[in-house]
Amino acid sequence: MKQSKGITFITLGCSKNTVDSEQAMAQFRLNRFAVDWEEYQNPAENVIINTCGFIGDAKEESVQTILHFADLKSKGKIKKLFVVGCLVERYKTELQAEIPEVDGFYGVNFLKQLIEDIGLQYFPAHLKTKTLSTPNHYSYLKIAEGCNRQCSFCAIPQIRGKHISKTIEDIIDEAKILIDRGVKEIILISQDLVYYGKDNYGTFKLTELVDKLAQLDGLYRLRLHYLHPLFFDDELLAVMQKHKNICRYIDMPIQHISDRMLQIMRRGITKDETIRLLNKIRKAMPDAVIRTTLLVGHPGEGQEEFNELKQFIGDFKFDRLGVFTYSHEENTPAYLLEDEITQETKGKRRDELMEIQQEISLGKNQKMIGKTVEVLIDRIEQDFYIGRTQFDSPEVDNEVLIPAKESLKIGEFYNVNITEAGEYDLTGEIIVSKRK
Repeated sequence: MKQSKGITFITLGCSKNTVDSEQAMAQFRLNRFAVDWEEYQNPAENVIINTCGFIGDAKEESVQTILHFADLKSKGKIKKLFVVGCLVERYKTELQAEIPEVDGFYGVNFLKQLIEDIGLQYFPAHLKTKTLSTPNHYSYLKIAEGCNRQCSFCAIPQIRGKHISKTIEDIIDEAKILIDRGVKEIILISQDLVYYGKDNYGTFKLTELVDKLAQLDGLYRLRLHYLHPLFFDDELLAVMQKHKNICRYIDMPIQHISDRMLQIMRRGITKDETIRLLNKIRKAMPDAVIRTTLLVGHPGEGQEEFNELKQFIGDFKFDRLGVFTYSHEENTPAYLLEDEITQETKGKRRDELMEIQQEISLGKNQKMIGKTVEVLIDRIEQDFYIGRTQFDSPEVDNEVLIPAKESLKIGEFYNVNITEAGEYDLTGEIIVSKRK
């Protein structure tokens, strides 16, 4: 591999995997490799696939991706193929037996071992440096690894281990590096932001961390992902109101609302507690959007529990919402239960909730017509520039489409007057550039 100086990274799954791949790409560049990513048809001579092993669909996508590149290797189109990440952490032995074309399998903590096994130099002093696979103006910043929760349906504690927080100082250093290279929006991620700091400081430290990050010069947007409702700190709301550069965006996966299902799912919180918290957030920050994710088809979810969830979604009217169907995963508490709900029923329940949400989203978006919003331009596609407001995260939320009548700068903020609204997109016209 020393003689082959090009490498392609393929990253599957969540933004936490994105960060892992970006960190690895920086290490390969320090070893004088030419690095690219997400090139499926004409990859470099060496390929590393960072897999997802969370749920059934993700595992299937990972396996098919491995097979695609294994086929390219058998045809002589690539020289080396390495597979890393969550799928390998769960199924390394099976993968080694079934796909011998792969030159090496490594789990979630793959970087140092992989680098050394292929005869390259590992640079521990440069672990805060990343090669961004996102547009240069936004980046994910992972503040912790693993998870201490024991949700019935989730394999993450088995894959990633216990929650391990970075230090506040290290996170701030990494944020400064990103800002210095032109990143304007930093998105904090981990499996559970709320739990940050409990392991190494003895108390929850997310509010303190966010307060310090928001004070960094040059940071225009700070966004928080994955705020578990249990142990949510009310003081965080005060900090979010204090700093204008913290996005008015609450990403809180509640998963369900039925007390019976919340107990079966081991969520540690009740329906009433959940509703009180959501209402408190809306009262404290009426200008904020609330995003949630739901899980349908979990063992024990009867029609009564699903109807209760459906009623709540229609009543509360989340601003952003995603729905997943239950996947029966080995080594999770729910795996001991019978997966009695058919895939057809799971899919139907998901679709019913998304139909309700489509109407809610359309109604909320139509209220934006005539308003002026600040938009960060992410890219251009055909005849439109595409950007996001502070109320929308990349790839999962609404986008603002702006006809390309004049030249705009990617990564720049503009004031946009909203003229049209769809279920998940807004269309608008530029008023004036907001800030450089």
